[in-house]
Amino acid sequence: MSDNAKTPVSPAASSNGLPSWAWKAIAVGILAVLLVITYFILAAFAPREWAQHIGSMVDGSITSGTGYGLAFGFVCTFVSLLLLVPIWWTRRWRGGRYWAIGLIVLAVVVSIPNLLTLSIVAGNSSAAHAGERILDVDGPGFRGATLAGVILAVAVFAVVFVLVVRIRRRRNAPSAPTSGTAPTTGPGAA
Repeated sequence: MSDNAKTPVSPAASSNGLPSWAWKAIAVGILAVLLVITYFILAAFAPREWAQHIGSMVDGSITSGTGYGLAFGFVCTFVSLLLLVPIWWTRRWRGGRYWAIGLIVLAVVVSIPNLLTLSIVAGNSSAAHAGERILDVDGPGFRGATLAGVILAVAVFAVVFVLVVRIRRRRNAPSAPTSGTAPTTGPGAA
């Protein structure tokens, strides 16, 4: 009898002997390390660069700073929230998990201007402090108006969302059964 018979390989093991969950864990770990490194690299210069960009757009005008701040705050927040809504629908789609991940990534990309402004306001790095000084001089009103735009966008989104849900519930609600008597409402009802 020969020893050339093939032994069955479990589907969880890969060609290198590690189970598939171990490879996934390694990939997630490498991705996490890369994200942390990217964060520290961007935190070193992104707030300053964003503040300089906004400062050159606003050019020291409080009216322009307020206008740009409201626009960035409202549009970036509202569009990000709109991109997150279809995630509930994608769970029924084929490949819905990938659509959901794509929509989340797209929502984060759209909200990058607000996240950069937040990194200036809430950051404690030297780049964040430099960004605060730049916005104080060249971009007055931008930070506060961005916050107002974010709050306004969340409020408008919440109102629209509640109205859409109510309209859908009314449209899908079964109609009340009609009885043989007419309702006694109106000017002649006592």
